[in-house]
Amino acid sequence: MAAERSDTTALALKILVAGGFGVGKTTLVGAVSEIRPLRTEEQLSQAGQLVDDTGGVDRKTTTTVAMDFGRITIRSGLSLYLFGTPGQDRFWFLWDELSQGALGAVVLADTRRLEACFPAVDYFEHRHIPFVVAVNCFPGARAYGAHDVSRALDLDRGTPVVLCDARDRDSGKEVLIRLVEYAGRVHTARLLDSVS
Repeated sequence: MAAERSDTTALALKILVAGGFGVGKTTLVGAVSEIRPLRTEEQLSQAGQLVDDTGGVDRKTTTTVAMDFGRITIRSGLSLYLFGTPGQDRFWFLWDELSQGALGAVVLADTRRLEACFPAVDYFEHRHIPFVVAVNCFPGARAYGAHDVSRALDLDRGTPVVLCDARDRDSGKEVLIRLVEYAGRVHTARLLDSVS
């Protein structure tokens, strides 16, 4: 008897997790990943203090110097490969390589330092890569609604803003689901525009 063949084809989608220094990118990738995440964290150095803005993240002792990598299965046959980008300006040359072939991106934001996510928002807007803004709700930070954050970041109409806790697997998974749904709509609209 021949081995039974599965009719479901596995689909793997590439997702970037981006944002400013210390907003929780490594934490989010680690919280949702079903595999042991790959991390390229190094200790913050004296030399780095001369070029990196660590204001507002005084207790942070490490930084991502290349990328974080994790994987999560959203449903049978659909997996997301997560690539966490480095948050410091001096490592931005890696973003172009990491963004190749990405379905979309999550831009993590910290309302205490909202300006830190402006470069990531600009990066994805200029490259027409669909993204959602995920507001990482840090303990003790003033709470803002999604509409307030969208207005403060001057986001294009329809760009989703979701509140999350990067430490919580379910919260992170909801952010990723919103991104996949949104990116799917954007890519479908572009495809329809190109054939009409």
